[in-house]
Amino acid sequence: MKKVKFDSESQTKDFTTSPHEKKWTILLIVGLVALAGGAAMLAFALLSHGGEKVAPTFPDMSSKDDEKRTYSNLTGEELADAGLVNAPVFCIQTPNGTDGARPQAGLNTAGVIFEAIAEAGITRFAAIYQNPTSAVIGPIRSLRLYYLQWDTPFNCTIVHAGGADDALAAVRSGGYRDLTENYTYMYRGTYGNRLWNNLFTTSTLLKQYNSDNGYNTSDVNGFTRMTPEESNKARIDDLVTEKLDITAPAKGNTSELTAKVTNIGLRFGGWANFNVNYTYDANSNKYLRSYESGASHDVYNCPNEDLGEKNPEDVCELTQMAPSVVIAMMVNEKKAWDNYHEDITAIGSGDAYVFQNGNAVRGTWKKGSAEDQIKFYDTDGEEIKLAPGQTFVSAVPNYGSVDF
Repeated sequence: MKKVKFDSESQTKDFTTSPHEKKWTILLIVGLVALAGGAAMLAFALLSHGGEKVAPTFPDMSSKDDEKRTYSNLTGEELADAGLVNAPVFCIQTPNGTDGARPQAGLNTAGVIFEAIAEAGITRFAAIYQNPTSAVIGPIRSLRLYYLQWDTPFNCTIVHAGGADDALAAVRSGGYRDLTENYTYMYRGTYGNRLWNNLFTTSTLLKQYNSDNGYNTSDVNGFTRMTPEESNKARIDDLVTEKLDITAPAKGNTSELTAKVTNIGLRFGGWANFNVNYTYDANSNKYLRSYESGASHDVYNCPNEDLGEKNPEDVCELTQMAPSVVIAMMVNEKKAWDNYHEDITAIGSGDAYVFQNGNAVRGTWKKGSAEDQIKFYDTDGEEIKLAPGQTFVSAVPNYGSVDF
């Protein structure tokens, strides 16, 4: 409240008043008395109301605060710079074989990662980055049609090294931003154990490619997300006491939720080298990823600076993959016409399991077309909002399993 200082000498006045002035003086006094009475009643209400303290009601300003915030359409996380909401996006085909592909570089900085079998039971990733900052990203391998269909809603530059015939035909006819193996914007590492999995790029090279081709923005059609505040309230671990109803299983009494899910197993139905486990870490509210063997899925975390064309082994440090959201989509899968590559139904629907905030929700996934984003629904048909943060979506064949 602003304080006003009165000078007694300057306030001296002849108080002889007219009837008109007396009328307004009386009204002023009555008004002041009413205000004083209201203040007294408010104080009384605050101190005692049925033996309980009652706080006054003030306008809710949170919605106005939310209007000032900008959230990433890729991850749902708050952006410090609102101008980055339409920053260019890159969808990079990243191998996961035991023939030199591991550890990958920069994968921990991708906002969304799709995982599926590429061939012979070996899984591969479509890693989606917006405004990438990693000094090394890769390795880079070939494209499959189903990865392209998952990539499409993100309005990204497709980064790959060749691919299956149907995928390459779709890229050429679909008007995609296409960066295939190119030594202006990619390079071969010199680390011997990488074998043929040694094709890398950098954030600088990717941005240069987009700049050279006029791809300055991306209109991302991302997943439906909670705000960070909503997500925090939806946690069911002991670290958060305030709950928020998000999906059908969380309605009503949140104490009736399923027990905290701490261990998840995804079995792709093939080699154990590609089956994965997740362990929920309540302190970070993330899921630590490891292989069925027990070895953690480590990747190279590379400095946020332009280091040039380097081996990740020389300039990066290992860190464990730990997404905030883990999703298993059950998909129809069979051998492709060549009896080697995979044919996965990426457009349609199927069962789904969404793991976030320590909880597990069974439901379904639906995708109407290549341009449509996947949506997830609970058993009551209500859409499941995803927590903000890195999201790992695994396409598990219907002959595989999800264990928790």
